[in-house]
Amino acid sequence: MLQHVIVRGIEKRPIFLDDQDREDFLYRLRTLLTDSETICYAWVLLDNHFHLLLQPKQRPLAEFMRRLLTGYAVVFNLRHQRAGHLFQNRYKSIVCDKDSYLLELVRYIHLNPVRAGIVADLVALAAYRWCGHGELLGRSDLPLIQLDEVLPLFSKRRKDARQRYKSFVAERLHDNHPEARLSRGGRRASMALDPSIDEDTVFDERILGGGHFVEQVLSASCPLPDKPPMSLAELAQRVAAGLQIEPATLRIPSKERNIARAKAVISYLAVRKLGIKGLDVAAMLGYSSTAVSQAAKRGEKLLATEVNLVKMLKEITEL
Repeated sequence: MLQHVIVRGIEKRPIFLDDQDREDFLYRLRTLLTDSETICYAWVLLDNHFHLLLQPKQRPLAEFMRRLLTGYAVVFNLRHQRAGHLFQNRYKSIVCDKDSYLLELVRYIHLNPVRAGIVADLVALAAYRWCGHGELLGRSDLPLIQLDEVLPLFSKRRKDARQRYKSFVAERLHDNHPEARLSRGGRRASMALDPSIDEDTVFDERILGGGHFVEQVLSASCPLPDKPPMSLAELAQRVAAGLQIEPATLRIPSKERNIARAKAVISYLAVRKLGIKGLDVAAMLGYSSTAVSQAAKRGEKLLATEVNLVKMLKEITEL
């Protein structure tokens, strides 16, 4: 199936520090695409994350991503004399309805450098080395995107196809809410976009498509991206129980030692292990986003130094 893959650096840190890093990553990506017969429709590298639009053919996506991320992280750490995790938890992947969303995703992914302010306009984007947009326009010799899978969707003649693709991308250049058309997997977003949707329609945030497509995917035997092993609310309840405090106390400011420790541990496990957004953690704990980041660092230190705390929270800290 078509899958939109998003990988971010841990704590939003850069995962590409220079062009040599980017070249190494693209070499690995190109090699794996060929070896695994995986189709690439779109890609972009930004400083602290990247997007890929892939359709595996012979090997599962999990194997593809494990080889790509592990190999790159090892070399990155050696080259930059660092240790520890490079990426934020497991990569995020969304199964997509190819018929409905392929071209929208190609456009969305390739416009990222403009929306991020890395390049100024479409002229600069066409010359930007670290995005598949120039490849589709014939401005790059990187053999990553299978052009015959994308350009014929615009025209049988390659020259016309490239011009139509260019116009297609330009249509959304000034779109302030590009994600709006890519939210059909979730109940709230879907019903906001289409009020006629029935309450009984099946939804899943890991799938981009209408209710019928979601049902098809869920009924198939193919594995989906993992959901977090526990929710933020469940995590908070377990940590509170382990430290013998009332969960309600987590929402109010307090200097009491066990409450501060609980908030630090929750921040660390939620953001670093479960991939929960810092804003959601902040809302639960009565913190700012900056405070969550600082608390996560304290939580990591606590779990690395306090043996009794780890024993107390053993089931949770093994996430």
